[in-house]
Amino acid sequence: MNSQPVLIAGGGIGGLATALGLARKGVRSIVLERAAELGEIGAGIQIGPNAFHCFDYLGVGDEARAKAVYIDSLRLMDAVKGEEITSIPLDAPFRERFKNPYAVVHRADLHGVLLDACRANDLIELRTSHAVERYEQDGTTVTVYCKDKAPIEGQALIGADGLRSNIRQQLVGDGEPRVSGHTTYRSVIPTEQMPEDLRWNAATLWAGPKCHIVHYPLKGWKVFNLVVTYHNDVKEAVAGKPVTKEEVSQGFEHIAPRARQIIEHGENWKLWVLCDRDPIMNWVDGRVALLGDAAHPMLQYFAQGACMAMEDAVCMSHMFELHGENVETALQQYLGQRMARTARVQLSSRLIGEYIYHPDGAKAAVRNQVMSRRTPEEWYNGLAWLYGGTGLDA
Repeated sequence: MNSQPVLIAGGGIGGLATALGLARKGVRSIVLERAAELGEIGAGIQIGPNAFHCFDYLGVGDEARAKAVYIDSLRLMDAVKGEEITSIPLDAPFRERFKNPYAVVHRADLHGVLLDACRANDLIELRTSHAVERYEQDGTTVTVYCKDKAPIEGQALIGADGLRSNIRQQLVGDGEPRVSGHTTYRSVIPTEQMPEDLRWNAATLWAGPKCHIVHYPLKGWKVFNLVVTYHNDVKEAVAGKPVTKEEVSQGFEHIAPRARQIIEHGENWKLWVLCDRDPIMNWVDGRVALLGDAAHPMLQYFAQGACMAMEDAVCMSHMFELHGENVETALQQYLGQRMARTARVQLSSRLIGEYIYHPDGAKAAVRNQVMSRRTPEEWYNGLAWLYGGTGLDA
């Protein structure tokens, strides 16, 4: 097996999961993170059974489970009427069907589980303050150039450097991401600040015309994660900007008071403008491949961004195990297995945002009628293609 390390640009969830997966196959890696410290920003994320399959494959299943909150259901509410449309139970039949639970976790906690495992592994080297700018390759070696650092050589380069990936710009060259026009505001509050009648052990979605609110408990029920999104057709990408409660409230005057009060209880709101990209057929160039948001950034509506990155990592490490002596074959096999599945999730996320989260009038009436009539078994059948995945299948 090639003694050179695999170079991984990006120390987020996808990059660390890749390093961990490769290490379990005996492959050395160097993670190159642009920030001065390894860590995660953001708040809560939802993790489906497919993510738990990945945790187990990467050897951190127990640690990840210890950080999660296991919710009872996914609740869909009509934000205008203030009524429940449907609830998907996540109890024993769900777990038996998909062999794993559905849960919510703080992004920083999940990143910490992966980071601790990487730090404990001698095959993984973590380097901070290494901003990867470009690469060169000669058929046997990839050379990476980081800002103000000496060149670094490896047998392959994995671009896990996020939505605005420098590796993608050299490999694909498709410019800035697509601005969706959806603005998301996020807050995390102590559980005692959450209205008592909304302290549900569920991931709850209040869906309204061109807007929605999501809430669920985190950190052993110590806090609640609040996500408020308004389709206000903004044109410019913004990330993590502090905003006032009054700004968050704009666009929600037409929804039921029970849902609107959630905004009043939030604090320290921050704003993100959601971006994604159109799916593409190729994200591999010789010994260089993209992974996670660098390859297939998606909107939040399917709650699968981190899950897809971890599936990528599982698939990547599996292909190195099968084709380790031929890196280019391993990366092509990885692409072949992951492209259509991740593209389906990207496109599904857009459709879910339009037809489940944000419809109005007749479209909302159709949503309510169709979704309220589905049985749990029908929901499970419809989600089997997604939640049954492991990263080892297409």
